[in-house]
Amino acid sequence: MSQGASKVAEIGSAARLRYDLVNALALAWSSIRAHKLRSFLTLLGIIIGVASVILVGSAIDGMSVYAEQSTAKAFGSDSFMVAQVMGAKSRHEFFAKMKYNKPLHLADERYLRSTDGDTTLYSPYRNRTADTKREGLICEETSILGVSSSLAVIRDIGTSQGRFFTEQEEMSRSFVAVIGDETRTTLFPDGSSPLGKAIKINGIDFTVVGVQEKLGSAFGNSQDKSAYIPVTSFDRLFGPGTNIPIFARPRPGNGLTMQQSLDLTRVSLRNRFHQRPGQADKFDTLTPDAIRGFIDNLLGMVTVIVVPITCISLVVGGIVIMNIMLVSVTERTREIGIRKALGARRSDVMMQVLIESVVMSSMGGALGVALGAVLTQIMARAFGLGLKITLPYVFLSLFVSSAVGLASGWYPASRAAKLDPITALRSE
Repeated sequence: MSQGASKVAEIGSAARLRYDLVNALALAWSSIRAHKLRSFLTLLGIIIGVASVILVGSAIDGMSVYAEQSTAKAFGSDSFMVAQVMGAKSRHEFFAKMKYNKPLHLADERYLRSTDGDTTLYSPYRNRTADTKREGLICEETSILGVSSSLAVIRDIGTSQGRFFTEQEEMSRSFVAVIGDETRTTLFPDGSSPLGKAIKINGIDFTVVGVQEKLGSAFGNSQDKSAYIPVTSFDRLFGPGTNIPIFARPRPGNGLTMQQSLDLTRVSLRNRFHQRPGQADKFDTLTPDAIRGFIDNLLGMVTVIVVPITCISLVVGGIVIMNIMLVSVTERTREIGIRKALGARRSDVMMQVLIESVVMSSMGGALGVALGAVLTQIMARAFGLGLKITLPYVFLSLFVSSAVGLASGWYPASRAAKLDPITALRSE
């Protein structure tokens, strides 16, 4: 019998709680509608704060995607680089590497081909900026890249027209070129095919054999304002290189991973430089994973610093909500006194004020998410950025805004609940 009575009491308690919540929500909504302008101005801080968090989150994720795409454009899908110095955290480290490491030459690249060429593709990578010309037209500051024919496979270079130059053309020092899309549109503005036609590089005629697929920019530099020529022809134009980086990747189909290919390359270069076991490499290496790891760490630092700063605006919005709720409690002192005189408990009064505060902040959070989504789309289309709304930042914004509403309403709610009914009824 006692168990049945206890169960009835629990059902009654749950029903009362549900009724109180529904009633509090209705009162909160009625209060917000009664003061539309004041409520909107109160929500403005939350709206702007949430929209800022959404925009910052979209920008950070967009930067991550952009960095991923740029790394793929600059390196290819499975390649790595070897050079005297590929990176340094300080000037001291840079000069220390320059002093300790050995410069790489074309002879070193040929040595790698002779030792590991059956498992790994290699290509020197020489770069010089020069104007390319054709019949009075000039493409200024074109990146002239002296490479091997194997670079097309190493960096996944596709062609929209024609082909990449061959190993035979490289061996015979042919004056042939594969031009970028921007170079093509500048030197052939009428849209005619450049294949088989000549362009001038450093005063020498080069026959165009291919046009690289349009790539866009990578790390802020255009990948389409370029001209690939055989490294042997590059040497004839600009002289032999004294310090060159070397691109490499496993030969397709041999089953080697990039790391295994890199390990073989390191062993060969260490043997060439007569290094003893335990000595540090006298050269630097760089992989796409290392670049992505560095960028991820950088973006992680930006996230840790910027997102909390952006959330400060939500705290400011919470202070505004607290202020307005205190004003609202003062305005409704007599109403609260009547409710308490009719039997309303302190928890009922406190719930009403708290729910009104949370409803306001949650509405501001929802409107802020909508505004942030609209601004993100506008910026993405206006500036051609890869921005998109991400759920973690949406949840973060809504959670923080709701928490701010709860915290901001607690003091006004507590103050309202402690009002003496007799004193409250005397207020005007």
